[in-house]
Amino acid sequence: MYNEQKILASVFGRHKDAIINHMSETPSQKSLELKENYVNSPGIHAAIEMGSTGIRLIIAEIDSKGDLKILDRASKQSRIGRDVFTMGSISRDGMRETIAILDSFSELLAGYDLHPSDIQVMGTSALREASNRDTFMDRINLQTGFRVRIIEDIEENHLMYLAVKKALEDERSYLSRSNAMILEVGGGTTELMILKKGQMVSSHSLSIGTLRIDEQIRESAQQPRQFIEMYLESNIRTACDILAEDLQLDSLRIFVLIGADARFAANCLSEKVLGNYAVLDRKQFIEFADYVANMSTEECMAQYHLSWNEVENYTAGLTIERMFLERTGADTIIVPNISIREGILLAQVQGMNKKIEEELRRQVVASARALGKRFHYDEAHAAHVRNISLKIFDALKKEHGLGIHERMLLEISAILHDIGTYLRTSGHHKHSEYIVANSEIFGLNMDDINIVSNVVRYHRKSQPLSTHVNFIALPRESRIIVLKLAAILRVADALDRSHLGRIKELSFERTEDRFIIRTSESLDFSLEKLSLAEKGDMFEDVFGLIPVLI
Repeated sequence: MYNEQKILASVFGRHKDAIINHMSETPSQKSLELKENYVNSPGIHAAIEMGSTGIRLIIAEIDSKGDLKILDRASKQSRIGRDVFTMGSISRDGMRETIAILDSFSELLAGYDLHPSDIQVMGTSALREASNRDTFMDRINLQTGFRVRIIEDIEENHLMYLAVKKALEDERSYLSRSNAMILEVGGGTTELMILKKGQMVSSHSLSIGTLRIDEQIRESAQQPRQFIEMYLESNIRTACDILAEDLQLDSLRIFVLIGADARFAANCLSEKVLGNYAVLDRKQFIEFADYVANMSTEECMAQYHLSWNEVENYTAGLTIERMFLERTGADTIIVPNISIREGILLAQVQGMNKKIEEELRRQVVASARALGKRFHYDEAHAAHVRNISLKIFDALKKEHGLGIHERMLLEISAILHDIGTYLRTSGHHKHSEYIVANSEIFGLNMDDINIVSNVVRYHRKSQPLSTHVNFIALPRESRIIVLKLAAILRVADALDRSHLGRIKELSFERTEDRFIIRTSESLDFSLEKLSLAEKGDMFEDVFGLIPVLI
């Protein structure tokens, strides 16, 4: 703690007392939860998804390679989503029902020698929107022992992507050789991702879901079929216009569908089942979706032996999927037999599986670059600053004490640091902060986004001050990370002040008070040295070393 106080005292000057007092606070519960999100030990693990329409459990054995062997599943319908989407909060009956379901899961878990405190419990869109979610989560913890963590939509997409990649690992050509859309229709939201030959270019969450549609239908005097088509048309058209900014939808060839409605269609239609997934034809799927939509609820229940709720959910879900499919050029539909729960388990083993870890990093970087391109960033300069930043980060391991995740956050910050010039060159660091803070970057949760937005904010001009609300609002640990990463980024940016990428090869040397940067090029680096003198003060304050270019 003393070293952190010294850092902040030098950075904040006369504001140090207020900042140090704030930094002395106990880390927020949120930051503690982030450390406990995932485990990385082989053995038997479980995950619970608290979705809008049901509460679902998966138990699996995970080996040292990160492979899953499913041991058990359980699922119970829930009224959480219907409560939230109609009233804005979870009813007393909904709370009691949920607690009873979780208690029943505890008994099942006990048979595998698992305790509620060991289990990842994730809440999705309904819990995110519930006004009484904090009270609800506290009751769950006190009465069942389960600790619920609400995941943001971008993290939900990340978990789903992990599950899809695992299901299709034997047929990587599906995602690596063609442009693809991954789509999941839930009760409250529709999650979608766009991949360009396996690389993530876009990830979005839409407030369109089967329960929301059902509630809209109840309030409408129109026939359900007509209303669904009208309600969805404008929403999907707008969503597709946004997606087309990243990749033309007619270039998509693969359509990956996740969820019970898609699996229902696959069970009825598929003649080609390959391991963990089924393959459907475009025309075949569209005709089936139309056929189901034109049936009455009673007819569908009788023909396919479904419950009333299943028919309502499947009809709306298939309609959404059909309307998105028709706006793409996809001719192949893939339906993996997976869910977000497999993604939660896979995330638990990222530390064991370096391939998964590196794949995630590549996708995060691809998503950041796609965001940069949307705002016409200087791609060459961003790439050069990224390379220099990572070299400095690696050379300073002992000084910063940060890990691989923070290294990735620095990489993303370097890629996006000048993105604000799209709005205005003057004060572009502030515009960069705003754009990043209000954007989705695949694989990064809100805490990560907040760190990155602050790092790009401080890549030039003023260091953090007590009046900077967005910085002060961060947890103590996050503020320290921002200071360290921003200090590195400022030096890296100074070394490409010309935006010409003149410095190619770098080596580093530390003396007692200097961080010496050597380059093999015999060029005039007066501009870079001047910029380094202007921007190196934060580096000296944070690391106690004066950066010098030789």
